[in-house]
Amino acid sequence: MNIAVIFAGGVGSRMNSKDKPKQFLSVYGKPIIIHTLEIFENHPEIDAIVISCIESWIDHLETLISHYDIKKVRKIVPGGATGQLSIYNGLCAAKETAQDEKAIVLIHDGVRPLINAKVISDNISSVMKHGSAITCVKVKETVLVVSPNGSIDYVPDRESSRLARAPQSFWLDDILDIHQSALSENRTDFIDSCTMMQHYGKELFLVDGPQENIKITTPDDFYSMRAILEAKENAQIYGLEDIT
Repeated sequence: MNIAVIFAGGVGSRMNSKDKPKQFLSVYGKPIIIHTLEIFENHPEIDAIVISCIESWIDHLETLISHYDIKKVRKIVPGGATGQLSIYNGLCAAKETAQDEKAIVLIHDGVRPLINAKVISDNISSVMKHGSAITCVKVKETVLVVSPNGSIDYVPDRESSRLARAPQSFWLDDILDIHQSALSENRTDFIDSCTMMQHYGKELFLVDGPQENIKITTPDDFYSMRAILEAKENAQIYGLEDIT
């Protein structure tokens, strides 16, 4: 069983949106979270979707899911106080959904709507083969590792450097065990699943994703998403090759 675990618990403080969290902002007449959910809804290998959402917005999300006819959503649960806890709540919902069936989970940001079907398939294949899949992109510029005093500590080789993105995918029982280990140590501040799994010594395998697989966090990201969708639309209109 393959389950998408979508976390949409952020309030969008960096987006400066006054009325609603960033995942509910509309782009091309559709909320960002719906753009994201439709990618998983339409993928033939995804069996179910669970969502971790800001509790006060769950009713609104349920209305959107009904309106846009998203049928694979099995559970919506409240997010946690941190990103790690929001993911954990989603994983627990995935466990309830899978019951006793062995399951792969694809952990994904609700505000990362520009993935494609190939990335999802590649994640599932990598977990089946290696036990993990961390979607990434090659860096295009020089990365600087900075010391606490603000000076450059070292410059990693660009060819061996990557940016971690999402989905980040694992066997459900494996990632749940690691979350429970972290909670037993009162750790709730891991920035993502990749960081947590690496901290506990798990071997991680990479999957290449598209450069446009950005997280819509700031106004600049919002406008970039709109430009990418416009480019995709123009590619269809003018018979050009899809940019993905």
